[in-house]
Amino acid sequence: QVRVVESGGGSVQAGGSLRLSCKASGMITSVFNPNTVAWHRQAPGNQRELVASISSTGRTTYADSVTGRFTISRDNSQKRVYLQMVDLRPEDTGVYYCNLVQAERWGQGTQVTVTS
Repeated sequence: QVRVVESGGGSVQAGGSLRLSCKASGMITSVFNPNTVAWHRQAPGNQRELVASISSTGRTTYADSVTGRFTISRDNSQKRVYLQMVDLRPEDTGVYYCNLVQAERWGQGTQVTVTS
């Protein structure tokens, strides 16, 4: 069974850092590798928004609000995608979800809370 599991969330003060990890299991590497993988987040009362994505070839995109502060990367051998977040702000608070786009799989999310 294919599973996508996020980890690395937590509570930090403004200006702090976190590194989120997304791990895919139940699929072989040749199935994982072609996927674009995206991180989305959802704050209470808000719609889910795209934060960053990375294609199978390593091309990255970022929301304007996180450009320069967040970095997405992938390790295909481990079937993992990371989101390094620095200089966190209270408005970065939310549940962060990992999405394997072509496989149409989502994780359950990991909570990130940034306090001022």
